[in-house]
Amino acid sequence: MDLATIFNIFPPEIATLLIAMLPVAELRGSIPIALTIYDLSIPVAYILSVVGNIIPAFFILWLLGPLSGYLIERFSWANKFFDWLFDRTKHKFSGKYEKWGMFALTLFVAIPLPVTGVWTGSVAAFIFGIPKKTSLALITLGALIAGVIVTSLTLGIITIF
Repeated sequence: MDLATIFNIFPPEIATLLIAMLPVAELRGSIPIALTIYDLSIPVAYILSVVGNIIPAFFILWLLGPLSGYLIERFSWANKFFDWLFDRTKHKFSGKYEKWGMFALTLFVAIPLPVTGVWTGSVAAFIFGIPKKTSLALITLGALIAGVIVTSLTLGIITIF
């Protein structure tokens, strides 16, 4: 079962927003679905996908610290999970951060490849101690750029086929 089918109970606009919020899809999945399956206009698909993609960043940036601390104190599995998550994210992001500084966060989110994007970028911002408001601005810029790239690629593929 694909994402478009799972979210078929919602109007296309809401489904697009929700798909963009998912860590497995983000706007890399929502824009192609919105344009090809839901037949939304380019501006609507782009705006809903970018907004939906940015929503989780608020929660991750402001709640990851308190939530991880709370869970680690109470559950042994949480320590293992957060160690794995933070080590994995640090490994993926540290070289870019050392080279480009905070702007690496925008680039990391903007490149539409697996294991990049708003979710991982938000965790990276937390791990590297980038201030929350700065992180949100850099992540938003990255999502806007990623949206342009994914929309362009989707339209190019639609044109070819």
